[in-house]
Amino acid sequence: ELAGSSYAREVDMAPVRVLTLGLFVFGASGLQMPKNLAAGVSRADASVSRGVAPRVGRRGMLAGVMGALIASPAFAEYTLPDLPYPYEALEPHIDAATMRFHHDKHHATYVANVNKALAGKPEKSLLELQKDAISAGPGVRNSGGGHYNHALFWEEMGPASGKGPSGELAKKIDEAFGSFDKFKEEFSAKAAGRFGSGWCWLGVKPDGSLAIDTTPNQDNPLMDGGCETKMVPILGLDVWEHAYYLKYQNRRPEYISAWFNVVDWDKVGKFYSDYGAKGKGVPF
Repeated sequence: ELAGSSYAREVDMAPVRVLTLGLFVFGASGLQMPKNLAAGVSRADASVSRGVAPRVGRRGMLAGVMGALIASPAFAEYTLPDLPYPYEALEPHIDAATMRFHHDKHHATYVANVNKALAGKPEKSLLELQKDAISAGPGVRNSGGGHYNHALFWEEMGPASGKGPSGELAKKIDEAFGSFDKFKEEFSAKAAGRFGSGWCWLGVKPDGSLAIDTTPNQDNPLMDGGCETKMVPILGLDVWEHAYYLKYQNRRPEYISAWFNVVDWDKVGKFYSDYGAKGKGVPF
């Protein structure tokens, strides 16, 4: 009694929609469709144009379903960003060997592990991932945080320029700390005093002023509950031992002092003006 009804026509047309999606995937991916399937598609197209519901075999439906699955993944994996300079560019302050294994091994591991933790889950940008990283569990918290923190770390550095901050960022530093030298003293003391592994941050608070704080492990101020001071980080220093032990062994204060020679203050100034001053996290 359903014959000829709108319900019957809807059921008959369902395979066409699946097959059409499969055809789109074949075309977009550059894959060559089997000749027997292509012929079936031509007949299906002709049938549709005459208003006749076509019959699509199991092979055609399977191709469409598989194509849809390939074309529409639930999660697009994060990738390891390239360093914006050669491994040796930060010598003698940060050695090439440390840069190589820090980036190629440690950061790469964070990327691989956060991808595993998020497999099958809805896609988020790396910046969006930070807010709820702690409640999402240790895989996202540790590896998602580690991925973001290191992405910022590589970008905020560059070959030694001998320059300090300028423009509006320099004014804000003077307002918050009295001078650039006093800022360096406070930042260095907090970075050296961070017990165990973690990060030291310069960030912009909701009222627009600057602050320094530290976080343990791979936490950062963008995470809910990740930092005592609510702020948007624009500069971060990795004080995990893997960041400096090859060259400085247990001399963390020496590493911190040397690191200031490779901070790219022009880049940090842009992070401040384009994002931090607007209450937005730096996107990666």
